[in-house]
Amino acid sequence: MKHKVVKSLISAAILAALAGCSDSDNTAVEEVCGEANCIKFTVLHTNDNHGRFWENKHGEYGMAARKTLVERIRSQVSSNGGETILLSGGDINTGVPESDLQDAEPDFRGMNLIGYDAMAVGNHEFDNSLSVVEQQRRWSDFPWLAANIYKKELNEEGDESLVRYFDAYKIFDINGLKVAVIGLTTEDTATIGNPDIVGDLTFTDPKDEIKKVIAEIEQNNAADVIFATTHMGHYADGQSGSNAPGDVALARALSEGQLQAVFGGHSQNPVCMESGTNDYADFQPGDECIPDQQNGTHIMQAYEWGKYVGQANFEFYGGKLHLASYQLIPVNLKIRDENGDRVLVGDEIKPDLYVKAFLKPFKEEGEELLDEKIAFTQDTLARGESDRQIELGHLIARSNRALVNADFAVMNSGGIRASIEAGDITYRDVLTVQPFGNTITLSEFTGAEVTDYLNVVATKQVGSGGYAQLSGIKMTVDCQAQRVDISDINGKGFSNDATYTFTVPSYSASGGDSYPKLSPVDLGITDEKALKDFLAEKEIISSGEFAPVPGDIVYQNSESVTGCKISE
Repeated sequence: MKHKVVKSLISAAILAALAGCSDSDNTAVEEVCGEANCIKFTVLHTNDNHGRFWENKHGEYGMAARKTLVERIRSQVSSNGGETILLSGGDINTGVPESDLQDAEPDFRGMNLIGYDAMAVGNHEFDNSLSVVEQQRRWSDFPWLAANIYKKELNEEGDESLVRYFDAYKIFDINGLKVAVIGLTTEDTATIGNPDIVGDLTFTDPKDEIKKVIAEIEQNNAADVIFATTHMGHYADGQSGSNAPGDVALARALSEGQLQAVFGGHSQNPVCMESGTNDYADFQPGDECIPDQQNGTHIMQAYEWGKYVGQANFEFYGGKLHLASYQLIPVNLKIRDENGDRVLVGDEIKPDLYVKAFLKPFKEEGEELLDEKIAFTQDTLARGESDRQIELGHLIARSNRALVNADFAVMNSGGIRASIEAGDITYRDVLTVQPFGNTITLSEFTGAEVTDYLNVVATKQVGSGGYAQLSGIKMTVDCQAQRVDISDINGKGFSNDATYTFTVPSYSASGGDSYPKLSPVDLGITDEKALKDFLAEKEIISSGEFAPVPGDIVYQNSESVTGCKISE
């Protein structure tokens, strides 16, 4: 049954004010926002853009429509005497081939046109080399904020020291009210980021770093209000599982009142809660949304891809900040009606014509190559949820093995970013499934060394990006003991003294997802090219052709029969 959320945050504020009234003339009336004592302003926010600068095939989201919506809100806020700040929770990169092939230039240019004021640095900003990161920063007319990312530099004496790679925060002056926005990035970037790219960077604990920054702001009397724009993830009641601690843990680590609000990203969920609980509401497009509140800090997140623009209306009076109202506004999202037809949620938002015209050449760039048909699949090859062996994972692993006829292959589930629908397969589909441009590596191990390697890799928890798709191997996995018992590799049986070859994407071979670091031969062929060439040679993927064979991999001493799941 669908949960219900409180009708209005404003109603709650009014009731609280009325509760302070009585028939006695001596009873103090709670101060409310008025023309003379109140500063009004609005924070708009999005997160996890992931290359979605253009609307999808159903006309949903897209930067041109977002521009129209943002300008409409700005005009409304301004007419009421307020000002507006627009923030991004990061992860602009990776997800759509047109964007990926152009290093997300259309996305950053589009953000300039919309008028973003600041952005949290996401982990996927490091899917490209640091030279690309620097180019993207030059494209951006707004600061990238990350107080907890450091890089080694030489000082004048020639000694190494750690300095912040990005600005820690930005101060906004809103009608005399000084608002600080601190940027923070998930610590997981050090392990889920490509080690060849992030290896020279240090990611400190955001909970420690924000205390340092707040202390600096307070010492300099630099701000009246302190916000954070983060890329750390929201996990209900702080239960982050195998992920690094997120926004809830951040808020709880501070003294109450030090941080007024968090505008987040990374977990890609709409943070809409059941009133007075730590539980998510059953939020649907167009529903009302109550943000989370932890330790006096409001926590908000606008799902992903620009599907929503979050609007937080604030009032500052009586020396305190008040959240007057909040909503997640859908950007041309559609739901299916009783006839199965897609219908708009709310009124249509007309795309801004200038933004659409500006972005159109980027959209058209490479269209002919991206839409090239390379194969056909009889069935949908689903991405899954990183909790089981899947046909798409085994197809990708087989394509990697085929490069050098390797005995087996390891493919991290987090590197599989989309499904392939039944029907024609295009190069666009391949790039959407594997957008990171990792190369394929080859290693040769003894059986004993393979066992040691898979003791780590095959016991990765379900639901994590490190959960391994394994092709060409039969074994039993003891999740509790973190040990594997291999019975066969590539039909050759198994011996501790025999040697076996296997492929791993360069990301994992470099230690990504906390895999053991390897010293492999880099084949110099990208994963998407390997998959594209494999599919082109196959031409037709028959039903179930690459489906995992039941019984090849058996998981024991686990809460899940499809992988290792052990509660802490």
